[in-house]
Amino acid sequence: MWIKLLKSAHEALLIWKKVPASERAQFIYRFIELLDENKERLGKALCREQGKPLNEALTEVTRGVSEMRFVAGEAVRLEGLTLPSDRRGVINMAVRVPIGVVAAITPWNFPVLTPLRKVIPALICGCTVVLKPATNTPLTSVIITELLEKALLPAGTINLVIGSGRKVGDALVGHPLVKGVSFTGSTQVGRNIYETAAKNFTKVQLELGGNNPAVVAEYQDLEDGASQIVAGCYGNAGQRCTAIGRVIVLDKQADELEKLLVEKIQAFKVGNGMDPDTKIGPVVSESARQTLVNYMELAKKEGAHIVVGGRSLTEGQYQNGYYFEPTLISGVSPDMAVAKEEIFGPVLILIRVSSFDEAITVSNNTEYGLTASVFTDNMNLAYRYLEDVESGMVHINNGTVSEGHMPFGGVKNSGVGPYSIGGTNKDFYTELKVAYIQHK
Repeated sequence: MWIKLLKSAHEALLIWKKVPASERAQFIYRFIELLDENKERLGKALCREQGKPLNEALTEVTRGVSEMRFVAGEAVRLEGLTLPSDRRGVINMAVRVPIGVVAAITPWNFPVLTPLRKVIPALICGCTVVLKPATNTPLTSVIITELLEKALLPAGTINLVIGSGRKVGDALVGHPLVKGVSFTGSTQVGRNIYETAAKNFTKVQLELGGNNPAVVAEYQDLEDGASQIVAGCYGNAGQRCTAIGRVIVLDKQADELEKLLVEKIQAFKVGNGMDPDTKIGPVVSESARQTLVNYMELAKKEGAHIVVGGRSLTEGQYQNGYYFEPTLISGVSPDMAVAKEEIFGPVLILIRVSSFDEAITVSNNTEYGLTASVFTDNMNLAYRYLEDVESGMVHINNGTVSEGHMPFGGVKNSGVGPYSIGGTNKDFYTELKVAYIQHK
């Protein structure tokens, strides 16, 4: 099945890449209208399939509508380059051309926004796409594909295949007709994709894991800092690559900050995502919940202290879902596994340090480098952090919320290839063709 879809994408590419970019955008604008009209349908499907609270789900879809309007506008911003020649009568230029068929492999945690962020930029740039969503959240991709068809995109420009990563994903990545792979998911899977793609010199854009720090140092409004930290940690039940996983606080403010964090965490209601009062829904699967249970045991074994939460919820209303309490762990040293690894759930680690230099060192004490925050009234410290933290994105006095027109990506084991989302997307979905034109 996937071979037929791949051939369909390749055949469609020969036509689609010759459609003027502004004309390609008109298809996408029609799709955006349909996306906007189907926000509630998509939001409810997302909530029921993935588990995040309905308000979060609707926000994800609304953000997708907004971001795609920016992406559609990129059609008229696919600029090239002209440079003067060293020779008389010669014009030198470089133009952007689509890379070809793209395999878009998307995760379960943002099953509306992530497919949109891959499929729509690819189409705008003149590529065709084979979309493979995560096997436990395929429904939203089915709806997105349906809406693209209703927008009258030519047959073969968007192709949907559902199957396991090992059977379908690996085959797509390794096929010579695939010229680009855009993947969002775990670092280990990304590493495997990178190795497979390298055999054909296939271009990759990999958005991988994160273990993101939030440093608090000389910040007077701890109430604000605590609010932003818990929002950055527990949204989508902590199942976000940009979630704040570690709060690193100087000793003199640690007690007060911990108290505020506990108060805010205890106010969260855990429950079914369709309940409007729910702030934290279930995690995505039983294996995900068991991973959290294992991390709690490891934290206690390493000598850390679970201040609040730390348990599965299985009784009463929680029988039919994979619920886990929002958790705060203190007494953590930087070398503990729970401090260095990506837990990917509603768990926040609190680490106390004695100096700002130590805070920077602890921030960097992980294989990841996706995003980082610092809360401080001392702008000298803010600029030091901006310069010294090993992170693709840095937030000063705000949580780890990205914006749809800004580049998105990480360093170290958090990402490979051109940054996505903003204008840098064209660096992945296109390549330069250089021309030397002699005129009389």
